Amino acid sequence: MSLVYTPARPQAANLESLIGNTPLISFRRVTAHLPDNVQIYAKAEWMNPGGSVKDRAAANIIRQAEIDGRLQPGMTILDSTSGNTGIAYAMLGAAKGYPVKLFLPANASPERITILKAYGAQLELTDPLEGSDGAIRAVRALAAADPDAYFYADQYNNPANWQAHYQTTGVEIWEQTDGALTHFIAGLGTSGTLMGTGRRLKDYNPDVQVVALQPDSAFHGLEGWKYMPTAIKPGIYDEFFPDRQVGISTEATHVMLRRMAREEGYLVGTSAAAALVGSLQIADELAAAGEPGVIVTLFPDNAYKYLSDKLWVE
Repeated sequence: MSLVYTPARPQAANLESLIGNTPLISFRRVTAHLPDNVQIYAKAEWMNPGGSVKDRAAANIIRQAEIDGRLQPGMTILDSTSGNTGIAYAMLGAAKGYPVKLFLPANASPERITILKAYGAQLELTDPLEGSDGAIRAVRALAAADPDAYFYADQYNNPANWQAHYQTTGVEIWEQTDGALTHFIAGLGTSGTLMGTGRRLKDYNPDVQVVALQPDSAFHGLEGWKYMPTAIKPGIYDEFFPDRQVGISTEATHVMLRRMAREEGYLVGTSAAAALVGSLQIADELAAAGEPGVIVTLFPDNAYKYLSDKLWVE
């Protein structure tokens, strides 16, 4: 009689379980001028498996669509994107066996386009002069023409977007700061991060100030962000929810991008640098008024998908 040895199956994480629980990071040099009672922290969202905060929303959008039957085997996930949400869809679609078709502006960085193609996503490139709004209009036309073939994820209008942050991001920030934060600051793209995280934090403490950041003009270089006065407004966005709106300069963002790399060692994306510019503005105001504050913002991704951009050279 022979015995067959069967090794124990090791415990292993699945892809979705790697999303979230990102750390807070702090800064030494760019915040050195602030008093000790004014602090800035950021969620390092590039540590998600798809490399950005958009993993959270994409995973929840797909999960909810599977639960309610809008996404079934054989269907294609369809949406518009400026890059990061598309990467998250493509990654999760590959893991779950769904084809993915995406519309994105033709001026998306070569790195993002290469990543999307590596995951097997089918791409339709739209007029770069129309930005994310052009991609939205194009994807809506296809979704309306052949609704049975696609699950139109519609990240700008899908409540599962902001609910992902209500369920995860806001909870994490509250726990990581032991409830001490006074301000939450985030940029506006789909607005899901700001709306979901902000709502959860205000449920914990209504006195938490939620600050929305957006470009300071319609013509800007903050890719993925919307200048709401002239953009197609996301259906999930409530303009009356933030306690304050702050406009961010593209030029100041590019300066901060280089400073973060050279003074802090963080190679972050443009939207992360813009978030820090806005956070420093609020922090400087608190310091000038002699008021304390614990400011938390969110760094959507790192710079690895933007290194071909000339903005790294002064």
